[in-house]
Amino acid sequence: QVQLVESGGDSVQAGGSLRLSCKLSGYGYRSAYCMAWFRQAPGKEREGVAAIEGDGTIYYADSVKGRFAISIDSAENALYLQMNSLNPDDTAMYYCSATGDSWYAQFPVSACAVGYAMDYWGKGTLVTVSS
Repeated sequence: QVQLVESGGDSVQAGGSLRLSCKLSGYGYRSAYCMAWFRQAPGKEREGVAAIEGDGTIYYADSVKGRFAISIDSAENALYLQMNSLNPDDTAMYYCSATGDSWYAQFPVSACAVGYAMDYWGKGTLVTVSS
């Protein structure tokens, strides 16, 4: 029983910041894993925003490089996404996700960022950025 719950979504003005949190329960110890943030805006395809592997390897979509930062707090079983310099193009439902047993350490983080082996997903938290 693995559960992911996002929080932190809000409505903000362009240029503002938000910190999204994802609390995981029932995940336990895994020798290899990848966790990621995805987003989907109305009429748009799902986009892998950022991903982080257990070895520390990180991926960012070009659209958010330099503005967003993904991190994990293992002690708190939490995944975070710090979002700065937000613009209206960042408006979307944001989902956190985590890989299951089919993920291995040798897999590239880019695979994680397209949802490979993503067995667990949160319900999403809405981010709205006004111009």
